[in-house]
Amino acid sequence: MTELIYLNDSYLKEFDAKVLKVEGKLVVLDKTAFYPQGGGQLSDTGEIISNNSRYKVLSVKKIQGEVFHELDREGIKISDVHCIIDWQRRHKMMRMHTAAHILSTIFNKESGALITGNQLDLEKTRIDFSLENFDREKINDYFAKANEIVKTNLPLKVYYIPRHEAEKDHSLTKLAKGLPEGIAEIRIVEIKSFDIQADGGTHVKSTNEVGNIIFISAENKGKDNRRVYFRLE
Repeated sequence: MTELIYLNDSYLKEFDAKVLKVEGKLVVLDKTAFYPQGGGQLSDTGEIISNNSRYKVLSVKKIQGEVFHELDREGIKISDVHCIIDWQRRHKMMRMHTAAHILSTIFNKESGALITGNQLDLEKTRIDFSLENFDREKINDYFAKANEIVKTNLPLKVYYIPRHEAEKDHSLTKLAKGLPEGIAEIRIVEIKSFDIQADGGTHVKSTNEVGNIIFISAENKGKDNRRVYFRLE
């Protein structure tokens, strides 16, 4: 199993690893700071350097429990390698993900809405909420409150709790589907004095890194389902 070192250090930009498996352009490492696509968050990209040759990492995915790094070409061997994260992309995704947590908490506290779907992206992000009514004035108010939280510069921290403890606290997830299946230790991302959520993604260290959260638009996606788009600046 690949050690997922991004879980405990989202700010690690470079790291050394060993190639354990090669399948054409796909490689498995003994440890990785590359985030594999999932949970609505895009995968990291970057480079892997092996024997003075540089390979671009185009995408990263989990397949049947293994983390595969897709390279731009074949040729890498079982070896020690040096890996570099595309930091500009990673940090933008971290900001987006933390912004999504802040918004989802505001929506939940103000209306009881839960997340029914989401897709974080570099230019704009969407979140689907279980909202019965579409009220643009209220949505604008939720965004204003989210930006007030950003400005308070609250710190974030990551820790783990046993699943049986997490299952006692329904507020730990803002997802309509609840906690992820088959995980014994639940990773918690906490925004001090504001929010605690079960989450497997990458986040900033403090809310002021998020920047300004801009409401783009909202759509009716069927009964009790509203899609909200936002961007950062």
